[in-house]
Amino acid sequence: MFSTPVGYRLIASDISAALDRTAAKPEVTRESEYYLSKIGDFDSIEQFMADDRIYQFAMRAHGLDDMIYAKAFMRKVLSEGIDATGSFANSLADARFRDFAETFNFARYGSTATTFTRTQRGTVDNYVRQALEVEQGDDNEGIRLALYFERKAPAISSAYSLLADRALLKVTQVALGMAESTGALDIDRQAELIADKLDLADLKDPEKLDKLLTRFTALWEIDNPSSVTAQSSTDLLFGGIGGGFDADLLTSIQNYKAGR
Repeated sequence: MFSTPVGYRLIASDISAALDRTAAKPEVTRESEYYLSKIGDFDSIEQFMADDRIYQFAMRAHGLDDMIYAKAFMRKVLSEGIDATGSFANSLADARFRDFAETFNFARYGSTATTFTRTQRGTVDNYVRQALEVEQGDDNEGIRLALYFERKAPAISSAYSLLADRALLKVTQVALGMAESTGALDIDRQAELIADKLDLADLKDPEKLDKLLTRFTALWEIDNPSSVTAQSSTDLLFGGIGGGFDADLLTSIQNYKAGR
């Protein structure tokens, strides 16, 4: 097993190839083909949710595995849609529900809701990406978190977006050297702490985002050592795949770890 920084770099450096490998796996191909063959046939929320295989595929594509059991909750998300400011999905802090209601927008489009690209091919693409992240998380949770943050970063609009998502917040805390105990503070105070340490505009800049995630994976590896030997990990980080870290980044990592 590679260390967290190296494992993440191997995937992130050619994400298209990693996604192609995941999409070609028999179980992913099988579920994707079934979904595409059926999704256009559903004219209502009831039909969509009655097919467990389709419904679960869609939920997993949106990272909602933990809510598959909550059909009454998800029916309310779909039935109220996103057009009304006070709709159920819009009232929830977790943006996954709004994204789901937007993709399967029966409230707005009725029987044609499943005919759109985002509902068909787009959902399959999301499922493949989720499958890749889950697979990586089975070996190394730090790699999964980094891939997830990379995927979500372009849509992060405020510190509250980070606070509303446990995975995004975990990456933020580790990368910025924030103690988990800060989670007990008032939500506005937490947002201030993040804003003081992180320019959210940097998340839209690929180079700055990459630097943030490089720091995260290095710090994660310190606290959660992978199974590679210490010497081989050092060789990979500083002299092998990915070109290693520069002196400034190493100093930054050491300073963050020391709380300076």
